[in-house]
Amino acid sequence: MPALVNPALSVLERAYPGARAQLKRRILLGALACFNEHGIEPTTIDMLKERCDASVGNLYHHFGSKEGLVAALFFCALEAQAALSDEGFAQAQTLREGVAALVHGYVDWVTAQPELARFMFQARASVAKGPHGQELRQRNRLRGKALMAWFAQPERQAGLREWPPELLPSLIVGQAENYCRAWLSGRVKTSPQQYREMLAEAAWCSVARPAA
Repeated sequence: MPALVNPALSVLERAYPGARAQLKRRILLGALACFNEHGIEPTTIDMLKERCDASVGNLYHHFGSKEGLVAALFFCALEAQAALSDEGFAQAQTLREGVAALVHGYVDWVTAQPELARFMFQARASVAKGPHGQELRQRNRLRGKALMAWFAQPERQAGLREWPPELLPSLIVGQAENYCRAWLSGRVKTSPQQYREMLAEAAWCSVARPAA
C-alpha cells in the first residue's frame, strides 16, 4: 500500500520548488506538524530541530527565527488559499456568482488542506503581532482592495445592501469560517463540503439587497 502524501506538501512545492529547496520544505512540513500538535508558543527551537530532522543552523539560515518560520509557513498557506479562491472568483459574472465563489473557495481550501487551515487559525494573531505584521497587513490591504473594486462596479453594487463596504468580507465568508473552525476543532463532525451550497446561500442572503 503506497504511503499517504501530506496534502500540504503540494502547497510547499509550489512555494519552494526544486531539489535545492528540499530541506526548506522538510523543515516547513515538520514545523506544521509540530505547531499543530503543541501550539505555536510552546514549540521550541529544539522541538523543531528534532521534528524537522534539521540542525539549529539550518533553521536559522533558512528562516532567521521561529517567528520567521511561522511567517513563512503562514504566507505559503495564505497565498495558496487566495489562489484557490481567486480561481473561481475570476470566472464569476454576476454578483451572486462572486459571493458563491468566495464561499466555495474558502470551504474547498479548508477541506483540502485541514492541517494548513488549522495552523492558519492559530498563527494569524502571532504573525500580525510579530515582525512580519506589516507584510501581512499590506497583503490584506491589496487583496481587500481588489475584492472591493469588483463589488464596487455599479451593476453589482446595486444588488448589495446599503451597508458599510468593510462589512462585506465578514458577511460573505464569516459564516463559513465559523463553521470551518468548529469542524477543525472537532466540535462538529459533518464536513463543511457537505454544507458548501447552504453556506453560499447564507452569505448571499446576508449581503443581497431585499427584493422590493
